[in-house]
Amino acid sequence: CTGNGICKCRVCECFPNFTGSACDCSLDTTPCVASNGQICNGRGTCECGTCNCTDPKFQGPTCEMCQTCLGVCAEHKDCVQCRAFNKGEKKETCSQECAHFNMTRVESRDKLPQPGQPDPLSHCKEKDVDDCWFYFTYSVNSNGEANVHVVE
Repeated sequence: CTGNGICKCRVCECFPNFTGSACDCSLDTTPCVASNGQICNGRGTCECGTCNCTDPKFQGPTCEMCQTCLGVCAEHKDCVQCRAFNKGEKKETCSQECAHFNMTRVESRDKLPQPGQPDPLSHCKEKDVDDCWFYFTYSVNSNGEANVHVVE
């Protein structure tokens, strides 16, 4: 019973948190928790302590790796644009679709957070709907909260 149960009359009786004919399937979902706190990044199912990614674009142990996905900057561009400047593709749906990060306005680019802080940080330069550049940073802290700093 792979050490996770007791064999009685040639049948494994599994200890709590284990299942399967040989007690070789862990019911512990901890190894499947992605950095955002979701099981398999919300893009798969946790089977025997391993993610089975159901979204074919995503892979890796917690379905967080995506080779064909947009970068952080492009992914959040529309939400930053509507939250900071009230324009862009998501202007009408901004309050529903773009409430997933904390936003701070700064006066100039040199007031943006700089690399070297404890949280992973992306510096972004994107074009808005009027073909003007705007600048922002995107970071996620240890509590899983996303923080955006945008130049006014």
